[in-house]
Amino acid sequence: MLPPYEPYIPLSSGEINDKLAWMVLHSPTFEDDTGFSPGQNLETTFFSLNEGFKAIRNRLGTERYAALLALSDRARAHFEADPKDNNGGTGAGRALLNDMTDIVRSLHRRKPVTNDEGKPTSVSPKSR
Repeated sequence: MLPPYEPYIPLSSGEINDKLAWMVLHSPTFEDDTGFSPGQNLETTFFSLNEGFKAIRNRLGTERYAALLALSDRARAHFEADPKDNNGGTGAGRALLNDMTDIVRSLHRRKPVTNDEGKPTSVSPKSR
């Protein structure tokens, strides 16, 4: 007998991106078809995702965190409205998952180096 299902909580931006990619592939129900995680479903999946956002909340900042939670709520509503993937809601939900991925990936983009006047430069202020 298998132990009760306990949702996996992603703890880094990379793990959250992996979770979002998994969600795109397993939407709209997010149910386990292998039998190893019989309690996995839409509710546990979005709980896990939102807890992952909470885990990196400081890195995300207030605006990104709020945007991700809002997108998560909207995506969940689309998946709940289209459990059989036959009315377009699943496609809309997947698009929102991709939008979330873009926001999380934005944490890794380099910021342009600027001089004291805010103009782009190739010289780091530390090397002056």
